[in-house]
Amino acid sequence: MAGGEAALTAQRVELRRDVTTWGSYTWGYADVGADIYVALGLVIGASQGGAPLAFALAGLVYIMIGLAYTELASTYPVAGGGHYFTLRGLGDFWGFVAGAALLLDYTIDIALFATASAGYINFFSPLIFGINLRDLTVSLGPFREIHWVWLLETMTLISILIWLNIRGIRESSRVNEVIGLVDILLEMSVVVFGFILAWNPQLLIRQWTQEFPTLQQFMYGSSLAIISFVGLESISQAAQETRRPATVIPRTSIALIFTVFIFAVSFSTVGLGILTWQEFQLNQADPVARLAQAIPFLGVVAGPFAAVLGATILFISANTGVMGSSRLTFSMSQLHLVTRWLDKVHPRFHTPIRTIVVFGGMGALEALLSFLTPSALDTLANMYAFGATLGYTLVFISLIKLRFADPYSPRPYKVPLNRVITWKGRQVEFPVLGVIGTFGVSLILFEVILTHQIGRIAGPAWVLLCCVYYFWYRRRSGYPLLGNVPHNWEQEQIDVLTSAQEYELLEQYKAALARRDRQNGGKPAPTAREP
Repeated sequence: MAGGEAALTAQRVELRRDVTTWGSYTWGYADVGADIYVALGLVIGASQGGAPLAFALAGLVYIMIGLAYTELASTYPVAGGGHYFTLRGLGDFWGFVAGAALLLDYTIDIALFATASAGYINFFSPLIFGINLRDLTVSLGPFREIHWVWLLETMTLISILIWLNIRGIRESSRVNEVIGLVDILLEMSVVVFGFILAWNPQLLIRQWTQEFPTLQQFMYGSSLAIISFVGLESISQAAQETRRPATVIPRTSIALIFTVFIFAVSFSTVGLGILTWQEFQLNQADPVARLAQAIPFLGVVAGPFAAVLGATILFISANTGVMGSSRLTFSMSQLHLVTRWLDKVHPRFHTPIRTIVVFGGMGALEALLSFLTPSALDTLANMYAFGATLGYTLVFISLIKLRFADPYSPRPYKVPLNRVITWKGRQVEFPVLGVIGTFGVSLILFEVILTHQIGRIAGPAWVLLCCVYYFWYRRRSGYPLLGNVPHNWEQEQIDVLTSAQEYELLEQYKAALARRDRQNGGKPAPTAREP
């Protein structure tokens, strides 16, 4: 190991536990709740009259994903989320692959939602300047019609978010909490008043029966619909900074799961009862604002309200992307998957400053490159689902594996549909829902690879390049390329539960280990690696 990394290994740094119950909920809502403002136009444009079904099917898979994350994040309340769960269950290499896939999503999250936030802000530019600033373009050599004002607005928003996250989780979480509450109320208003004042069930039925998409169009639309629900990872990413995570995470995750599912299905259902799918396709930059504007009597107020709603919730979703990417790489560096240089913590603010700057900058670069294509939003959205579905597939497999490999860690919440089986002389609760969820997410991943022209190339290329770096780093550092670095998972779990002040769970864990040792004749099982 290089001398600099050896010095950094000497002392394990910790993140500050400042996230409250409401903060945990709004971290997740900021990411998941914002997705509908981008996905609504894209999904309806692709799946046409079948959009409510596309949202509902993707939502059912999302519910299973959410329940799996609830169990794992409350059991292992550390920064890292899906990559950490995969590393615990499947080993270092697959843990890195899961981290690379989720890191792709987080950096695109920054780029996509900052771009979309600026798009909703520009809803007001015709009223102020007499022209939509989104439409101002310039051509540079082979790159035609670059929306330069929109690009500058996006870069400004990303710079603000990087500054907020360097200041600390307390400050950036407070942004989520305040804006999140306002946006939840505004979302409810758009749905309720849309149904009461404007909804036409005959229009919905006509589009369902006469303009239902082809199978390929529906597959493309339903695979895009999964991006309406990406973001539950954010709650587990903040677990190491959440107060009493074993208590808080199950409450906030389950509340978030059903809140967002209801909103996603409601928006698509009310939307196709007010506007045609072609109108959504033409207004993909600000679909929710256009929907609200179509509400009789209230449209003159509801349209601007919805634009503010979209701009603010997308802003805090991009903020969640900065937070998630920094915490993810912070965890990966401490687990010897990437260089320890990345786990540098700011001496004053106690935040992972290097990862915030590096991956916030990467999100800015992705935004810049997307603006060189014909449609920045479409380009970013095509890549977004690949990382999520690949990462979630590995998480489901890890959920199943950890039930066998680590039956001793207390699980404050368990996914439903468990069947007790006997495995190597002991009883194990086998998660049937994990198998169903693996199939559901794998099906969406197949749809992404089959129907997304950009995603099926750029997504695997990203993972492949990351793997090249992984093998280079592991070889340079003297770690096994496909093997595992030894970890004392039991001591780490004790340290985590102690740091989280989950003393009751800590006692349960120690008691379970003691029972295991007695069954082994008083000899503790090897703790260098689980499994």
